[in-house]
Amino acid sequence: MAASQPKVLVVDDTEANIKLVRALLRGAGYEVVTATCGTDGLAVAAAEQPDLILLDIMMPDLTGFEVCQRLRAAPETRQTPVVFLTALHEMEDHMKALDVGGDDILTKPINKLELLTRARSLLRIRALTTEVQEQRRVIHDLLKTHVSAEAAQRYLADPTANLSLDRPKPPS
Repeated sequence: MAASQPKVLVVDDTEANIKLVRALLRGAGYEVVTATCGTDGLAVAAAEQPDLILLDIMMPDLTGFEVCQRLRAAPETRQTPVVFLTALHEMEDHMKALDVGGDDILTKPINKLELLTRARSLLRIRALTTEVQEQRRVIHDLLKTHVSAEAAQRYLADPTANLSLDRPKPPS
């Protein structure tokens, strides 16, 4: 069975930008979902669970900054990488994009090779992070079959600590 295509959400209020980025990403083998405003972007992100979000900053309802803050606050999108695509060239705007939780920022007009390179890199990091989280879940489940849930949790919190996997003894 072939691995599924990474899913990328593109949120931009300019249809021409969406079409360009969609064509580029589909040509590179990605599944693409889109939204034309911040509010719809949040709804699509929650429903579709994309692997990467490309987010415009200047939109009529919510700014990309506001959308990113809400994405970071929601458990289901907290770990999803966000790349800002913007016509804003001021360094303060770029710093704010990172301060609100963005992972990267690209200035329009977008360099196609740079976009694909950044997307590939962030998607690889996302896949590795997901794999580590799954491995931790499996380890936790295995430990729980042999030791207490509390001991398993203590071990996963700091596997390098010299902890006993036995139940803690009450103080005498």
